Amino acid sequence: MTSPSTGRSNDALLHRYTSALTGVFGAPSRVLVRGEGVHVWDADGRRYTDFLGGIAVNSLGHAHPALLSAVTGQLGTLGHISNLFTSEPQIGLAERLLGLADAPEGSTVFFANSGSEANEAAFKLARRHGHEDSSGRRTRVLALENSFHGRTLGALAMTWKPAYREPFEPLPGGVEFLPAGDVAALEAAIDETVAAVVIEPVQGESGVHGWPAGYLQAARDLTRRHGALLIFDEVQSGTGRTGTWFAHQNPAVTGQQDPVVPDAMTLAKGLGGGIPIGALLSFGPRTSRLLTAGQHGTTFGGNPVATAAGLAVLDTIVAEGLLEHVRDLGAHLADGLRALDAVGAVRQYGLLIGVDLAVPAGAGHLVPDGGLAPALVRAGLEAGYLLNATGPSTLRLAPPLVLGRQEADQLVADLPSLLRAALAQGAPDPAAPAPTHPTHPTQETIA
Repeated sequence: MTSPSTGRSNDALLHRYTSALTGVFGAPSRVLVRGEGVHVWDADGRRYTDFLGGIAVNSLGHAHPALLSAVTGQLGTLGHISNLFTSEPQIGLAERLLGLADAPEGSTVFFANSGSEANEAAFKLARRHGHEDSSGRRTRVLALENSFHGRTLGALAMTWKPAYREPFEPLPGGVEFLPAGDVAALEAAIDETVAAVVIEPVQGESGVHGWPAGYLQAARDLTRRHGALLIFDEVQSGTGRTGTWFAHQNPAVTGQQDPVVPDAMTLAKGLGGGIPIGALLSFGPRTSRLLTAGQHGTTFGGNPVATAAGLAVLDTIVAEGLLEHVRDLGAHLADGLRALDAVGAVRQYGLLIGVDLAVPAGAGHLVPDGGLAPALVRAGLEAGYLLNATGPSTLRLAPPLVLGRQEADQLVADLPSLLRAALAQGAPDPAAPAPTHPTHPTQETIA
């Protein structure tokens, strides 16, 4: 254990953090100093199993040899060149992504540094498409309730949560929010005044929510009929996270065997395996020509190191058979979670899993302040787990794609004790009946 006197303990470093860092993230719970595989260690030497994956970023876990070799090798050769030049990794990654997406001839890729920046580019793509209409009426961008597309102003304008948007209004205009998963609402809203419809094939920040079968195809049919772009935000669901390269290729997501192909798609998070990168894929020549020279740009986007990292991630997913592994392990983990009395619902798409918690009958405790899920996250941290709550009663699991069955089974085995520790953070309820054996709650099952 690190001695606090060294100034490098968790407590000492967190004190320095609060004095030096802008407080937009709140107070961090730990200072992490190294990682290996699906584990990380804090400044006091405690080990944690990572079921957060840097919020679906660390697709290969921590310190994966393939990623380490690619980044250090590229940095030792050519690190940054600006976009006045190009590099072989940039060209190669663009070609690979277009091939994996089965994009038609004439499709292109714009590289950025993050998901927010990729979605900013998508917003500008929508605006350029609207300007192609000589009537001047194609100005509306449709997004969905409970969506999350980023924190920069354009991406924020398409993000549902009022608490994120309201402090920065007025935001870029023309964005409207539709009830999520409602085909009738789509039909009523989409006409020739709509420039684009922006949809996450799986909504991650809201607690891992997918769509009724046929919803994404209906969006595709309606946008095509009325001349609007269909843009999929696959920042969180892409790059193998759901067990296919992209969620719009996954029958469990789309409800059909054939992919629902968008006009554009954004990527980030897991694409770099921890190295910052984002991408906007434009499908076909008509969409790809909307953004022309001088209309958008980035200094760091698509630099040799980031694109070399992206290639290493894609190569490793293939070499280690991770798409099949994600499908199999995700289903196994979801089945284990569904068998627990404290789990009310599980929504599972590969290794992107939403878990709704339920207080067992007769638990004898009030729900802790802030909700059961945040309390369970705190209890998990004390027990050696990195977990994430997206709401008062919902966990989101987005572990590295290299997670093993042993680690998955251990979480399932430990979850009841974590729940008890979470409930202990609440006050005893004197009116609660004596504990009984709880009945198993109704469960929602999504493959």
